[in-house]
Amino acid sequence: MPVIKPSSVRDLKLRVNLAEVVSRVVTLRKAGGARLKGLCPFHNEKTPSFHVDADKGFYKCFGCGKAGDAITFVRETEQMSFTEAVEALGQRYGVAIEYEAGSGPSREERSLRQELFDLHDQAAAHFHESFKAAGPAGDFMRAYWAGERRFPPGLAEEFAIGAAAPDGGGLGAAILRRKYSEEAVRQCGLFFIREDAMITTGALRSRFRGRLMIPIRDHQGRVVAFTARQTALTPEDDPAREAKYVNSPETPIFTKGNLLFNLDRARTAVGDGRPFVMVEGQLDALRCWSVGLKTAVAPQGTSITEGQIALMRRYHVEAECFFDSDEAGQKAALRMLPMALRAGLEVRFLTPVGGAKVDPDLLFLERGIAAYEQVRKASLSAIAFACRASLPSPSTATSEQRSRAAQAVLGIIAAADSEVSRAAFISEAAAHLSLPASALQSDLRRLVGRADRSPARPPSAPPATRDPATVAPEHDLLRLCLHFETLGRPLSAAIPHDWIDQGQTAGILLNRFLGELENGSWPGRDHLEALMESDDEKSLVASLLFDVPVLDDPFKVAREGIRRLRDRALGPRIRQIELALAKTPSDFNDDPSSLLRELSDLQRQLRQPVSLTAAG
Repeated sequence: MPVIKPSSVRDLKLRVNLAEVVSRVVTLRKAGGARLKGLCPFHNEKTPSFHVDADKGFYKCFGCGKAGDAITFVRETEQMSFTEAVEALGQRYGVAIEYEAGSGPSREERSLRQELFDLHDQAAAHFHESFKAAGPAGDFMRAYWAGERRFPPGLAEEFAIGAAAPDGGGLGAAILRRKYSEEAVRQCGLFFIREDAMITTGALRSRFRGRLMIPIRDHQGRVVAFTARQTALTPEDDPAREAKYVNSPETPIFTKGNLLFNLDRARTAVGDGRPFVMVEGQLDALRCWSVGLKTAVAPQGTSITEGQIALMRRYHVEAECFFDSDEAGQKAALRMLPMALRAGLEVRFLTPVGGAKVDPDLLFLERGIAAYEQVRKASLSAIAFACRASLPSPSTATSEQRSRAAQAVLGIIAAADSEVSRAAFISEAAAHLSLPASALQSDLRRLVGRADRSPARPPSAPPATRDPATVAPEHDLLRLCLHFETLGRPLSAAIPHDWIDQGQTAGILLNRFLGELENGSWPGRDHLEALMESDDEKSLVASLLFDVPVLDDPFKVAREGIRRLRDRALGPRIRQIELALAKTPSDFNDDPSSLLRELSDLQRQLRQPVSLTAAG
């Protein structure tokens, strides 16, 4: 495996701005001083507790405890190895990555994920060039785009819309020319390949033929898949000939339930008064974009998932849903409501004036951005929408119908975490369903009570803050070593290695760091990468470096830490000797006089003040 030079890692950290790296995933706002904060990408939260200190190059979440640097962040959010994360950051920010002699990555050793990203970029470029080229496929697709779909040519350029020729258009040959690994070609999802077939041009049968190609990008703007729209050019022998839309299969870089079409662009446009607008399909989202509605996103032809809700909530707290007015659109909206309430995403539903059934694509095509402003005026809150969907005609509904509707709506309200929110939702539902709020409240309590008595799911809440008195002395002494480096040599001289509990990460690191300090080989806190051997160690060091302790007397804190180590190390032996001496003389296995001398020596050590001399 390729080994990256430590100097190259240090250079990367110095040259890459952590705030820029994090901002691709988290919307950051100023939090005082040089710090920024936002909603944590590692756990579900409603109040921002994720802090970034770009000057120090570290982040920390005070909710779940995650901490790290730019490399750690990319590893955690993009599921990469250390080497992959370093290479990805180097590529994005133009930083050359150097490898130890003889260990640079060969073509075969390239990261599969990075290969797949590159391969999809090349495929998108190939399809787009086919769309623009003169010839039967390109001419047809441009006419279809501008004539039948009535989209402007500039939009095709902006989103790299492509064309897949009925015969595959030479995509296989184009990909093979770039000499991707066999694994990448097999796993990219662009071809049908027999398991036992050699990877040759003849063995690569294009998955997409005779279709309009829409590149699907992840939230960072990388092409990870395609949606292919059926056209008159789609050949009869296409295995999915009757399917109007065909998506790429899931691959190592594409999980359709974790991605929203156009999120990479829409997330930069949301803000006060500009919520996300969720529509059903990619072409709906493209129509919104074409008329100036830049916050539109769409799922990938599946039911909306909690992962997609969490992605939106990461960037903004509000979303508007504009689904087709048919039964399928209504059901999709009702399925997403509990997930939105759990995530703390405030949802409203856009409905045409008068409740007429309408296709968003057609509405915006005919009336432009003005249609958006009009449907917003008739929008419904989450609870109002749920009540209307569950009980379309409340004035003529029977008691049984009201009861069933109430249970359906209460099932949605129960997903909200906040008691205040639940109370407000109950009042709103009571008004829409013409039922007493007290009765709904009583039913909700029973419903929530039954859920609480059911087998509990693993807790997702962040861990409670530990009492400082329970924090191990190794943790405090490690913090001192990192922030007050002049204390390092005195600590290494004052602490015997067998006093340190190496059954915990802080103890392992403290013992290792003190050894380096004792031997005069301490690299400095900004160059610790080579001394850390696990992700837990890196996370702990990042967390400790993030928070600069404000101490009037660091030496006093260090002496107290040493005292706690000493008491913990010597105390058990003292109690053991005292128990032995309490036995009758006939029960002694050891010489009582030697035990008394050892006890006296240990007690003398405990009485002595801790000595810690400043390094010269």
